[in-house]
Formats: sequence, structure tokens, C-alpha cells
Amino acid sequence: MLAGCSTEHFPPGYREYAYVSNGRSNTVSVIDLFTLKVIKTIVVGRGPTGVAVNPKKNEVYVVNSGSDNVSVIDAEQNMVVATIGVHGKPFFIDVSADGKRAYVANSGSANASILDLDARRVLSTVGVGAAPGLARVSPDGKIVVVSNRGGDSVSLLDAGQRKVTATIPICHQPEDIAILPDSSKAFIACTGSSQVAAVDLGAQKVLALLDVGKTPLHLSLKPDGGEMFVSNFDASSVSVIETGANEVGGTYLIGTNPVRGVVSVDNSLLYESNFGSDAVSIFAIDNSKLLMSIPVGNRPDALALSPRENYILVVDTESGDVAVIQKRKPKGKDTNPYVMFLLIPVGLQPNQIAVKAFVAQKPGPQ
Repeated sequence: MLAGCSTEHFPPGYREYAYVSNGRSNTVSVIDLFTLKVIKTIVVGRGPTGVAVNPKKNEVYVVNSGSDNVSVIDAEQNMVVATIGVHGKPFFIDVSADGKRAYVANSGSANASILDLDARRVLSTVGVGAAPGLARVSPDGKIVVVSNRGGDSVSLLDAGQRKVTATIPICHQPEDIAILPDSSKAFIACTGSSQVAAVDLGAQKVLALLDVGKTPLHLSLKPDGGEMFVSNFDASSVSVIETGANEVGGTYLIGTNPVRGVVSVDNSLLYESNFGSDAVSIFAIDNSKLLMSIPVGNRPDALALSPRENYILVVDTESGDVAVIQKRKPKGKDTNPYVMFLLIPVGLQPNQIAVKAFVAQKPGPQ
């Protein structure tokens, strides 16, 4: 089931895997993106949620919210090779661009753990605000932004000194964070006040509080950093933020209860999962037009693109599967460039997905 893809154009040992955390199964499903089959089910800690890949080495990290630790998965063997204890109720993990550090906000402990990924240990634990939800490291690796949901603030950490340099009041119940590619600004979605805060990371100050739709859950940044899309869950819309001007450029109906988005690498398309309508919307960015809506499984949430963007991978939290939407060249009377191609069963209550493309150091059969 290569669906038009051939491995002969790839170097020996090349792999494309998707890693899906299954919250109620305490496992991670590994999907081979060439065969579109689960090739391994890995037992991790209790209640796995966040998943992230290392951009520099063949490792994947899984946050176990129920057991307060992080599982380190060797992507070549697809097995857990280390477990790093953190503090109470972590949900997400972010990895620095150099692959040396990871950052975990511990929502039940009002602190953030800094992990040394080479030594596979906690390097430091830094106190932040109340109920931190997410820690995001800037692309240059110098600043870590932590959203403090219980404190209506963000904490800024100096990554080198491993200390908080500022805690800034923003809007109510801040959660998701997006940082511009040049590391100059962060945008934080506040679900409780239907706003997005723009923060200057150099000056350590709030630049603007932008009104968006009700319950903004997720921020999807274009790869070029020029625009950002806000998933407004209770407004069934997306708001477009012009990141240079710190302005809302428009708000558009997208689908029922949008929760996650991802932008194509060419900056032209937004793919948005709609939790309430069991569908994925495809939105043309240049003309702000909803192109189509594709039915998937039950309660879609996290989504990811395959490395060549021939597949959109959608985590269906209620039906326990990953929907595969194929991007293809239309033929004959079939003019639809997208088709719901396959449902891949995974575990119970799948939460997050991350894709890792790499060349194995010890190549084996594909």
C-alpha cells in the first residue's frame, strides 16, 4: 500500500514514522508512513499526552501525565530506552532546535523541567506561575515561554541561565503559544477571555491584546511567520492574525468546534480539525476561502502532515484511530485533490501525533 510512493528514491535505511500517544492505553502507536500500518505498539507511562521528536537525533519523547515522567523512545528500535521523572501533571514537551534540551511545564507543580537530552536527565527545575500548561522554546534556543493558566501570565526563562527573567500579566487562562521564526515575538492564546496576547520577547512586554473568537484553543503559524491562525472552539471559526502588525485580519467560519490546525510548507493551505463535526477543513490562505470539508473519524483533534505532504494524518480521539487523507493528482472526472483514504486503528483515546523522518544508523530492511 505505497499509494504511488516508492522507496527506491530514498537512501538505505530511510524511515518515515508517525508516533501517536494513546492516553487510556498507556501506549504509543508507531505508524510506518510507507505501508500505512502500525508496526509497533510501545508501552510507556500512565496517561501519555504530548509527543515531540528530536530534530538532530533519532529519538522521540512522550509525556506521561499520569505518572509524571517522560519516556525516551529510540526511533530506530522503537523501544523505550530511558524514563525521566519530572513533576506533577505535565502535558506537553518542546525540544530545542539543536536537539540538546527539552522543556516540560508541570501544571500541578507550578514549575518547568529543563531536560538534558544527551544525558537523559533533569538539568534544572524552575518555578513559574500557577498551573503552567505549556513551555515553548524560541527557535534560537535562547528564551522559553511558559503559559501560566492559573496565573493569567507568561513566564520568560533565560534558557542559558535557566532562570525566570520576567513574569508578565496577560489575558485570562493562557494556554497555547506560538513564537515567530526570528524569535522576536510570542503569541499566546487565552481561552478564558477570547484573546491572543502579543509579547515582545526582547523588551519583555505586552504589545497587544487581540480580540478573537470564543475559546481560542490553538495557534497555527505559517512557516514564513507572516500570519497565524487561531482555532476558536466555541465560535466555530478561525481568526487570522497579521503577526507583523499585531492585528486581526479577519475571522472566518471553518467548521464545528475547531481544535487544531497545521499550515502547508508553501504557506498556501490551512488544514483544520473540527472536533464537533468529525471533519477536517481545507482553507485557502491567499483568498481566505474554505475549499472543502472532509469527513474523518469521531472527535478529531491533533493532526500532522507527512514529510512530503502527501498525507494529512488526523487523530480521532473517540474512535481510537488515525484518519489518513491523501493528497493526489485528480484524474478524469474525479477532480477532488483530496480523498479520505484510510482509518488506522491505534489505542484508546489517542491524544497527540508527531512525525519523524530519518535515516537509521544501522539500516535494515524497509
